[in-house]
Amino acid sequence: MIKVLFIFITCLSSLSAFQTSDKLFQCTEIFKERKSELLVELERIDEQKQALAALKTATEDLLRKKETKITQEEEINDRKLSEISQKEESVKEMLAKNEAVLKEVKEIKMSKIAQTFAKMKPAGASDILSKMEAAEAVKILTTLKPKTVGKILTNMDPRKASKITLLLSK
Repeated sequence: MIKVLFIFITCLSSLSAFQTSDKLFQCTEIFKERKSELLVELERIDEQKQALAALKTATEDLLRKKETKITQEEEINDRKLSEISQKEESVKEMLAKNEAVLKEVKEIKMSKIAQTFAKMKPAGASDILSKMEAAEAVKILTTLKPKTVGKILTNMDPRKASKITLLLSK
């Protein structure tokens, strides 16, 4: 009986060892399958990493080109702005010269008019100035001597003379 029991235990051990060995084989097969899946996944990740690096390089190149282009355009704009500023200064200088010449011409013209009115008889001058706008008459009268202005205002219509006198006093 001991022999039978020993044989039974041995068979049972063998069967158990066989099952364990079968489980180990199955685990090994699963690990091999998983290993190949992981290798495929690693290849895919590596490809994506390379594609990302290429995209990064291309993007950096594009950004460098755009920065260069923007810098060039800024330089062009700065040059144009400088040219415009120079032209603006030139125009301002010409405008100032023109205004000075215009002022000189007006002064000469006013001087001639003043000389003309100074040589006129007070009655004739008052008739002409009475028909002008008061502001224009004042401009002319301010260039004349006070004595001449007094004679002209005496010969004017009193309302017009008072209006012109008020403007002269300002």
